[in-house]
Amino acid sequence: MNIGKTKAILAGVGMIAALATIYLTNVCRGEVAATRPASALAYTVKDMEGKDVVLADKYAGKVVLIVNVASKCGFTRQYKGLQELHDQYAAKGLAIAGFPCNQFGGQEPGDNKTIREFCESTYKVKFDLFDKIDVNGDQASPLYKYLTGETVPVADKGPVKWNFEKFLIGKDGQVIARYRSRVKPAQIAKDIEAALAK
Repeated sequence: MNIGKTKAILAGVGMIAALATIYLTNVCRGEVAATRPASALAYTVKDMEGKDVVLADKYAGKVVLIVNVASKCGFTRQYKGLQELHDQYAAKGLAIAGFPCNQFGGQEPGDNKTIREFCESTYKVKFDLFDKIDVNGDQASPLYKYLTGETVPVADKGPVKWNFEKFLIGKDGQVIARYRSRVKPAQIAKDIEAALAK
């Protein structure tokens, strides 16, 4: 092998090593996106008492329906349908997680205690309710930043538009489907059954 070819090979090896170093550095900084989306349950949230809840621990092996809820909305009556889903499927492995949010028309103005009392007294809600959060914007919960982000494997992406949007999460923590506010809980039952059967 002549000297010119040797120099070219060494230069190529050096360039590959440099690119590999840059890539690994960026991975360590979190600047290179993972090839597989993170689990929707890979987040810690607050319950209504302010305690941390690790979603992956709480809902391991379950199908989860995540909903942003509000007490003074035209869709508030969907609490009844959500509770009916809970009654029908909780024993089979469904968990419903309600996240109060006041970003849409100021329709969830109360504190956590007021929200819980309203839900229990008016709709006999027994499914999980969490701390009031933002679902859009800079202050949005990291969970919702993920759910509304570009890596979620559903066609309907982007910000939450109103109260009572729903995200169905499979047993593996991946988002199966997203339903906008007008989709009633009962209309999701077949998708829930299919997810539970997997």
